Amino acid sequence: SPLYFTLFSCFILFPATSFYVILMLTKLYDFNLGSVTESSLWRSTDYGTTYEKLNEKVGVKTILSYLYVSPNNKRKIMLLTDPEVENSLLISTDEGATYQKYRLSFYVLSLLFHPEQEDWILAYSHDQKLYSSVEFGRRWQLVHERVAPNRFYWSKTGLDKEPGLIHLETKALYVTCKLQNCTEANKGKPFPGYIDPNSLVVQDEYVFVQVSTGGRPIYYVSSRRDLFTPMKLPKYTLPKDLHVISTDENRVVAAVQEWNQNDTYNLYVSESGGVFYTLALESVVSSMGPEGNVMIDLYEVILKASTLMNACRNQGYNKGRPTENSGTDLWSPYCSLHLHLHVSANPYTSGNIASKESAPGIIVASGSIGAELTSSNVSMFITSDAGNTWRQIFDEEYSVLYLDQGGALVAIRHTPLPIRHLWLSFDEGRVWNKYSFTSSPLFVDGVLGEPGEETLIMTIFGHVSHRSEWQLVKIDFRSIFNRRCTEADYQTWHLHNQGEPCLMGVKRIYRKLKPIARCVMGKTYSVTMTSEPCDCTESDFECDYGYERRTEGRCTPAFWFQPSSMSRSCTTGHTFLNSTGYRKVVSNNCTAGVVDLYTARRLPCPSQAPKGLHLVTSEGKLTALLSHNVTFLVFLEQGDGSRTSITVDFGDGNAITYSNVSSIEDGIKHIYKNVGIYRVSAMAENGLGSETAVLFLHVTCESAFNCFQECSYGATDVSPDQLLVTVLPGLPTAAEFFLLPDKEITEGKPEKTLVLGALNQNQVQFTLRPGVQITVYAAHLSAAPLVDTSENHSSSAMLMLLSVVVVGLAVFLIYKFKRKIPGLHLYAAMQDEKEQEMIRSPVSPTESTPSCSSQRELLTSPEPLDTEVNTQPIDISWNTKTI
Repeated sequence: SPLYFTLFSCFILFPATSFYVILMLTKLYDFNLGSVTESSLWRSTDYGTTYEKLNEKVGVKTILSYLYVSPNNKRKIMLLTDPEVENSLLISTDEGATYQKYRLSFYVLSLLFHPEQEDWILAYSHDQKLYSSVEFGRRWQLVHERVAPNRFYWSKTGLDKEPGLIHLETKALYVTCKLQNCTEANKGKPFPGYIDPNSLVVQDEYVFVQVSTGGRPIYYVSSRRDLFTPMKLPKYTLPKDLHVISTDENRVVAAVQEWNQNDTYNLYVSESGGVFYTLALESVVSSMGPEGNVMIDLYEVILKASTLMNACRNQGYNKGRPTENSGTDLWSPYCSLHLHLHVSANPYTSGNIASKESAPGIIVASGSIGAELTSSNVSMFITSDAGNTWRQIFDEEYSVLYLDQGGALVAIRHTPLPIRHLWLSFDEGRVWNKYSFTSSPLFVDGVLGEPGEETLIMTIFGHVSHRSEWQLVKIDFRSIFNRRCTEADYQTWHLHNQGEPCLMGVKRIYRKLKPIARCVMGKTYSVTMTSEPCDCTESDFECDYGYERRTEGRCTPAFWFQPSSMSRSCTTGHTFLNSTGYRKVVSNNCTAGVVDLYTARRLPCPSQAPKGLHLVTSEGKLTALLSHNVTFLVFLEQGDGSRTSITVDFGDGNAITYSNVSSIEDGIKHIYKNVGIYRVSAMAENGLGSETAVLFLHVTCESAFNCFQECSYGATDVSPDQLLVTVLPGLPTAAEFFLLPDKEITEGKPEKTLVLGALNQNQVQFTLRPGVQITVYAAHLSAAPLVDTSENHSSSAMLMLLSVVVVGLAVFLIYKFKRKIPGLHLYAAMQDEKEQEMIRSPVSPTESTPSCSSQRELLTSPEPLDTEVNTQPIDISWNTKTI
């Protein structure tokens, strides 16, 4: 018989109605076919007591694949169908009661909802295209193609210029785009040049990219959408991998894997700008996620100023003392509690560490006791004082859920075997009571509770056997409690660290339920906390960038760091922090005390000459097409940008000067009218000095056809729309040329006479590419095979396109300029085959590249010679054949 397995998805909605709505999506997977063959959508309006099957409302034969809930309006639901069967989506605006179906022209791989606008959605397709919708999926518009997977982000209010801005990575470029008008003219390129693939990260007020040079990665950061700056780790740090862990509270926490690490990372913390990093913790454990991504073993406790991390040490970061069930302290020089942190593959089971904001100080975690971190002998532990002391509660792994905002804890055993019991605690895990939730054992696949854990209702789902249907068990614990909590059931609790009441510069006092109270807090309960600042001490400060803490506890400059370098790296007109060697820990709120002694003083940046000038094209290429816009990007690493002028010489006789760097943030556009290799230079200059950057741009013609049209128009004033040209294969190069009549011209010299005159006088010339000069002349005339009822018939001519690469012109150029451009070579067939280099001189205001000219012009250059080359006249002969 065929083997089937039912997949389960569940989403719980909490609209502003008197009943809770639960939506569940189940799918039947056929292992023989390797696909989902059926799906069912279930809806409950009484919080899981009864369910209604909605297959008829969404389509009996419709196979659903994903269910989404709008994060800004939970009444809005979106369902995606299986694209292999039917590519469409279904939308509901009434908590899933009714649906409307819309066809899709692309396969959706992922969706990204706007954090504020409930109808704005980004959709990523299987062919790397990004689409947008401002109507909650009813209509879609293509935003951009070739977008990197998971590298697209919504704008953030207060940071970006407009709410409809999208940050994305495409073709190794960082691009910003307008939501419904993503054209080349409206695109922004905040980072000049290419970035490493899949390296763009936009998180809160920071943007991160990575650029590898010589096999070594360089990490850049932009704070508050400002210019990008290289992230500065301690000089001896040689990172081979970096992950941004957190950007909360105006600072960056980054996990860095150094050259000598394999399975561990070091944790670094930055200042508010995200540029300068200091070491916070070494050897943090990492693991591979289900999709091959790196997982850092770090858990942020849902309680202010608390974080747990796994470190490969004999003692964990939390430094808590484990105790036995009786409360006896466990003391041993080689005994520590090591907490485990792994992401569960099942989203409906509790993780290894759990905490809730509504239950301050209570943390439940799995771990082991011993000399080192190990995966064997895993037990469950609990703390009621935010990690100062721990108690073992179970000898095996359990899923623990918070009910009634932490007033009760429910534990269900992690096991592949069927179970029918659960454990309930009302006193912060000190005593556990055993309850039966089903008459027959059940394979438990997951547990569902309301987000916030505000009620005493939970749902357990599983199956009796691997071939049975789903079983849902609704458990209502309200009957266990006989009263609501009163003020006498609460107590005050002081958050502390091994007796020290000041944490992050603040004393915090919480109001929490007494462990002996057995009452219902209900939804009206809210956690209250009072706080008062502490006087600053040295412990509230950490060593600043470039400083290290010595054995006596003082922060002194590291051997590689020069404190004066900080003032040299800032821009004139801005300010820098003249460090004392210390900086206050980010989010530390202490006041007074030693704050004036340890706080850095902000001083104006000294004036300095420009340094680190970069000139690149927006596409990162050194080639461009004739008559197309080329955008040059110029940026300066050091120097007073507001007082430094920028002069850009395009190399074709045109140059432009800008008074400051900020006026060219969007790039400089220029159109080249002639082909050739141009020396483009940018010079930054202020009162203290100057710096120059140079690139060579290769401008080519798109095709001989386009060049011929443009040149004919320049020599005869005949519109390119009247010219039809077909370049024929073979050598010598020939083309069929048709001259179309212009009915609007009634007098003047006939176009045929103008064109033939220009061809006979060798006035139609163009440079196909550097070193290849083309002269076009008429071979013979014939009747035009065009259907035309007018009296003035058009004529046709066979044109011979002859390459005169080295006839006099090439020799003259070599003698005249003698300027060598590395990498550019021209090979000519001759009696004594000799290689020559064709050199195109940089063009000054008195120079021009011969292209589309009506007469032959020879180049001259007033510049001094850079490189002497050996040259000799070349005799060239060729055979021509008129067809």
